[in-house]
Amino acid sequence: MDRLSGFFDLIHQNPAMNRVKLIAEPWDVGEGGYQVGNFPPLWSEWNGKYRDTIRDFVRGADQTLAEFASRVTGSSDLYATTGRRPYASINFVTAHDGFTLRDLVSDNNKHNERNGEDNRDGESHNRSWNCGAEGPTDNAEVNELRTRQERNFLATLFLSQGVPMLLGGDELGRTQGGNSNAYCQDNEISWLDWEHADQTLQEFTRRLIGLRRTHPTFRRRRWFQGRAIRGQADIGWFTPDGTEMTEGDWGQSFAKSLGIFLNSRAIAHPDARGEHVVDASFYALFNAHHEPLTFTLPTRDWGDRWVTVLDTSAPLPEESDRLVKAGEQVQVRDRSVMLLRRAD
Repeated sequence: MDRLSGFFDLIHQNPAMNRVKLIAEPWDVGEGGYQVGNFPPLWSEWNGKYRDTIRDFVRGADQTLAEFASRVTGSSDLYATTGRRPYASINFVTAHDGFTLRDLVSDNNKHNERNGEDNRDGESHNRSWNCGAEGPTDNAEVNELRTRQERNFLATLFLSQGVPMLLGGDELGRTQGGNSNAYCQDNEISWLDWEHADQTLQEFTRRLIGLRRTHPTFRRRRWFQGRAIRGQADIGWFTPDGTEMTEGDWGQSFAKSLGIFLNSRAIAHPDARGEHVVDASFYALFNAHHEPLTFTLPTRDWGDRWVTVLDTSAPLPEESDRLVKAGEQVQVRDRSVMLLRRAD
């Protein structure tokens, strides 16, 4: 693929095409065919590196923390050098091929036997984790963990900078029975099962979408600078003890937890009327560790009082009545995400 090819010039100049959103699934034939980040300006791209990194982080893989931080902040390493903005990254965890979200947390292995190719077809390395049992199970503990992992994936997707892409049916708990290549199945494997839809998960997703739409802090149109803007850094990275991340912290292969401060007062782009964007600041706590962790909130320089607005350890997000002050501690359950809003 050549970003300077006449094909792209023709699309950019076509009066019907240059006014629409241009989104690529960045594949090409031949060696090095995966081309995410190499499309020209005006194009957004399905970010497969986001998919892989988020899958690894949520299931607790080692050596994922640094890349996780890059992916949830828009993947500037892929798009910034060509002058594109965070919305060039189409973030997704699942798509039309591969596992659904429910199968991603229910199966370690693909189950494509009914496709008639002796289970040889479809992707074998899905970065999935069955949470302790392969396929359907009556184990209540395993099922509870699976639904929490689904909420972790959804929360991470909708709190990330870039454009979230949700596979239809994932908000309903749709399963393909572990089939990762169901294009040839026009039956109950690939259909949407409205009768048995997970309505609690659907409501959780609806509230997440509402949270994102309400707060432009999660929809930045320009890249984070990592420096003071209007008096305070636009983003901050913290260890669970409330101290700012160091180079050594990023290099810890076992590290699976992180606090991210998102400063709404440092949003550089104007709103639709050309005025300064006004929003709340947030502190996102990610714990992909298999045990609960105690997070200490940063000093008052980052915020004096905080209120919890999202906790994936609960089936539905509810804003807490309890205020937590700077320097105090909050318990974050194993394998969960918590979001705090600055209340001052």
